[in-house]
Amino acid sequence: MRILLVKMSSLGDVIHALAAVSDAAALVPGIEIDWVVEEAFQEIPAMHPAVRQVLPIAIRRWREGWWRQRKDIQQTLGKMRATDYDLVIDAQGLIKSAIVSGLARGPVAGLDTASSREPLASRFYTKAVNVPRDQHAVVRLRQLLALALDYAVPTTEADFGLGSIGLEKPGLEKSDIRKKSNQPGIPARTILFFHGTTWASKHWPVSQWQALAQLVAAAGYEVLLPHGNAVELARAEAIAATCASARVLPKLSLTALAECLREVAGVVSVDTGLGHLAAALAVPMVSLYGPTNPLLTAPYGRQQSALASTHLPCIPCMRKTCKFAEGDTGGEVYPPCFAPATTLKVWQTLLAQMDGSVS
Repeated sequence: MRILLVKMSSLGDVIHALAAVSDAAALVPGIEIDWVVEEAFQEIPAMHPAVRQVLPIAIRRWREGWWRQRKDIQQTLGKMRATDYDLVIDAQGLIKSAIVSGLARGPVAGLDTASSREPLASRFYTKAVNVPRDQHAVVRLRQLLALALDYAVPTTEADFGLGSIGLEKPGLEKSDIRKKSNQPGIPARTILFFHGTTWASKHWPVSQWQALAQLVAAAGYEVLLPHGNAVELARAEAIAATCASARVLPKLSLTALAECLREVAGVVSVDTGLGHLAAALAVPMVSLYGPTNPLLTAPYGRQQSALASTHLPCIPCMRKTCKFAEGDTGGEVYPPCFAPATTLKVWQTLLAQMDGSVS
C-alpha cells in the first residue's frame, strides 16, 4: 500500500506527525510512506526509518515570486505526481495543504469540517474523518491516520521513530554527522538551552537565562547554546558572556542538532519547534510557556514538564507582542507572564525530570 502524507509545516507540527507514521508502519502490512514537507524541515521526516521518500515543497519561497520559480514548481509537482498512491492523507487540515494533496495522484483523506482548522479544506477530500479538537496534536494525528487507514487507534505510548535518528539508513554514519556539524564530543553533564523562538512575547528574558546558566554551572554542568540566525547568535553570546562554562555552538543542521540532543543530560526551552525535537528524542526537558497554551501543543512524551502561569487574567493571550509595556506590572520579569517561572523553579523541575522523579 502506497501512502502520501502531506504535513508541510511548522517544525513542531511535522515532528508531531512522526508518531502517527510509526503507528501506520507497525499496523499496516507492506505500507510505503512518502511525505510532502516544506523544504526547511525535510530533514525531520528523513530521520524516520519508515519514510520511503521525502518530497520537499517550497510554498514559502514560491510566494516571493512564483513566476520566476515556475520551473522549480513544475519539477516538484512532477515528482509528486510520479506515483499512483492508494491514499493521500492531508494531515494539516488547511486549504493550502488540501490543494497540495489534491494535486497528487490518489484519493485524499483528511479532517472533516468539525475537526479542521479551516473547514473548507474538507471539501477537497474523498474521505473526511472526525477527530475531536480538544486533544494534544500528537494524539489527534495518531487518530487521523488510524481512521484514514482503517486500523484501531493505538493506545500504546507514542513512538516518534527517532531512536537512532535515522542512522540505520544507508550512507549516513554518526561520524558523518559529526563532520557536518563541526561539533566536538558533548560531555555527559551538559544542559542545552533552546532560547530562540518566533514571537517577541514568547522570549524568556536574557537576564533569566544568564541566572539559570549560573545555577547550572554551579551544579557542575556545562551549558550549550545553539542558534539559527544572527539575532539568536547575539542572545547566545550574551548568555555565554556571564558564564564561563557556557558554550555557543556552531550553526547546526536539524540532523546534527538531533545527534547533539541525544547526548545531553537535559534541555530548557521556550515555546519553539526545536523543543518538540528534544521531546521526540525523550530528552528530559522543561518548557517555558507565557502567552501560549501548552495543553494542546506542549512537547509530548516522557520526562517533559511545561511551566505555564495563570496569575494574570490575559494568560494565555496568544499575542505576538505583550499588551503591557515593560515596567507596567511592577515586576522585574518581562513579559510578566513569565514571572512565576523563577530560575530556581526551572532548575529544580529539570533536575526532577532528569532523575525520573516526575512524569
